[in-house]
Amino acid sequence: PVTPAILQLKREGAVHTLHPYRYEEHGGTRVSARELGVDEHRVVKTLVMEDERGEPLIVLMHGDKQVSTKALARILGVKSVSPCAPPVAERHTGYRVGGTSPFGTKKNLRIFMEEGIAALPRILINAGSRGLLAEIEPAELIRILKPVAVKVAL
Repeated sequence: PVTPAILQLKREGAVHTLHPYRYEEHGGTRVSARELGVDEHRVVKTLVMEDERGEPLIVLMHGDKQVSTKALARILGVKSVSPCAPPVAERHTGYRVGGTSPFGTKKNLRIFMEEGIAALPRILINAGSRGLLAEIEPAELIRILKPVAVKVAL
């Protein structure tokens, strides 16, 4: 498969392994972790959110955690942060919800990453298609995306 995410990973020389799995609608990281036989904490979800002005951003979060939007809003110095509606998220990223990757997005979005992700030896993150994850070292993700580390997990 070729997606904008995979093309960016190749262009950046990122060492990665692709892992296809049987996608289930609304299954999220629980299904991908089960299908691939990995700890859901290592599966990183790509969440497209926006502040009250509609400014989009991406939050990378452990699959088994939620984002404290209040904590994130405080860090950003805004009143509120909320998930984008699927059609809005798709417009910003160029990806269908369920297949959103932080790599190769249509627009250049600010990226925030839960700090614990950096401590993991390897992570699995969406490769730009439903049912396809890329396994990489967090250091590669950090080198390519330069996300801002935050502590907003619930």
